[in-house]
Amino acid sequence: MDSNQIAKWKRECERHVSFPCSGVTFPQSLFRMTTRSPLVLATSNAGKVEELRALLADLDLTLLPAGDLDDSLTVVEDADTLAGNAQKKARAYHEHTGHAALADDTGLEVAALDGGPGVHTARFAGADATPEDNKQKLLRVLEEVDDRRARFRTVVALIDADGTAHTFEGRCAGTITTAPHGDGGFGYDPLFRPDGSDQTFAEMPAEDKNEISHRRKALDALQTFLSGLKSDPGR
Repeated sequence: MDSNQIAKWKRECERHVSFPCSGVTFPQSLFRMTTRSPLVLATSNAGKVEELRALLADLDLTLLPAGDLDDSLTVVEDADTLAGNAQKKARAYHEHTGHAALADDTGLEVAALDGGPGVHTARFAGADATPEDNKQKLLRVLEEVDDRRARFRTVVALIDADGTAHTFEGRCAGTITTAPHGDGGFGYDPLFRPDGSDQTFAEMPAEDKNEISHRRKALDALQTFLSGLKSDPGR
């Protein structure tokens, strides 16, 4: 891999993320991510798995969802940041399986809540909260609030076959609706209307959501990174 290729891939990466990619390195272990070496998807969330399959479909990878493993693995998401949680999950599955592993953590950041619930998004209504509990709490705390600006932010972490961590970020801005709309998606999707749309994520066809979502933007950067590496398999 020559320096011109690396510079090109870093420029492509920066089109999709909000930070410079000058620190991205390209270890040889990532070239081994082929159809013979699975990439573990470190999530048991069926909705996330389907999105990841769709968004990574262009890459020649064998994807192994955590739910398909013979033995279960519980990872406590207690980091202070989205990146910390994503890396913790991916590293746990890498060490558990010996394969490269991919994980993400997503936060809903609401302007009127000073960026909350953020890293606590999945547990907004309590440690054992259901998605419905979380949605209802969000509606309650914003009931008298006019400023309903919000954004989803996803950090994707890849732990490669040698244990090196790589992170990619994506964001999607929008507003919180005053009531749920739509039956698709998962999590807070029925309450989140992305800027420029008259539909919530839950009202959109999955392919439309995947074109503009925060997870798509993070995975676009990852895809550019992996595509560049896989284009030079002899290195």
